[in-house]
Amino acid sequence: MSGTTDSEVVVVTGASAGVGRATARAFAERGAKVGLLARGEDGLKGAREEVERAGGEAIIVPTDVADPDEVEAAAETVEDTFGPIDVWVNNAMVSVFSPAAEMTDDDYRRVTEVTYLGYVYGTQAALDRMRPRDEGTIVQVGSALAYRGIPLQSAYCGAKHAIQGYTESVRTELLHDDCDVQLSMVQMPAMNTPQFEWTKTRLPRKPQPVPPIYQPEVAARAIIWAVDHSRDELWVGRSTVKAILGNRLIPRRLDNYLAQSGYDSQQTDEPVDPDREHNLYGPVSGDFGAHGPFDDQARDLSYQLQASMHRRVLALIIGLVVAIVSAVLGQRIVSTDSS
Repeated sequence: MSGTTDSEVVVVTGASAGVGRATARAFAERGAKVGLLARGEDGLKGAREEVERAGGEAIIVPTDVADPDEVEAAAETVEDTFGPIDVWVNNAMVSVFSPAAEMTDDDYRRVTEVTYLGYVYGTQAALDRMRPRDEGTIVQVGSALAYRGIPLQSAYCGAKHAIQGYTESVRTELLHDDCDVQLSMVQMPAMNTPQFEWTKTRLPRKPQPVPPIYQPEVAARAIIWAVDHSRDELWVGRSTVKAILGNRLIPRRLDNYLAQSGYDSQQTDEPVDPDREHNLYGPVSGDFGAHGPFDDQARDLSYQLQASMHRRVLALIIGLVVAIVSAVLGQRIVSTDSS
């Protein structure tokens, strides 16, 4: 928490929609001052209104995170307005749904510049300000795809893998320097966000997240919890756990499974509009909010996340149950022997 303000100062990239929008609102609910970074001004204005209604303060900073100068300027603007940054959340992303054989050099370059290098530039801007104070938290919004690649998203999966490696490397340097800046990564499952309405696609049918699908507020709660509890890494959703652990134990079987199921599971039954707008190189106009079109399928709660956030209490309960069962069984054995 900043020493010069009464509430925490937070920067959220990709704040105009989806997980970033929900995260900005969640921080606002506890009185934070939030720097909203994204390209789309319509969405940024909507995010600012939500932050202010939730009880926080907000500043809009139109930013393309693929440009390090814009990221640095945004960090300066936020600190000039609100004071030292306490929390920086890297979340901005773009993707392309396409077989790798049909991807272009520009596709790969742009996804990498935003979804990977955008995190690098954000982390560097935050560290330049947090290191001298020896405090602060940086959260990388990751994905199960940081560990397990799937078909039709080679650029995005590559970027998420890269974020994982970069984050682990920088964290070891912070530990070496005995620096108290916290660097966390929150690995997300499939989320009901507007990205599936505007991501560039070459698929014949409309893209969709691979079920089970979670609401962006689940992600926001996980990010807040990771900040408050200094967790290096947090897995969100049972599907994320299964993907990460499965990739460690049976990677070849997962390859075969995804080869058979990974195409249909990422598409609805509706044909895609060949002329639909996409946001790869510029924002799509309009305010899309936090939720995508899958509210009827999305879950508001992750029991796995709840268990992870309360694992000490859960361990205590399990221990008590085991002790009670052991005592009861022991008593029965004694009674049987006595008879």
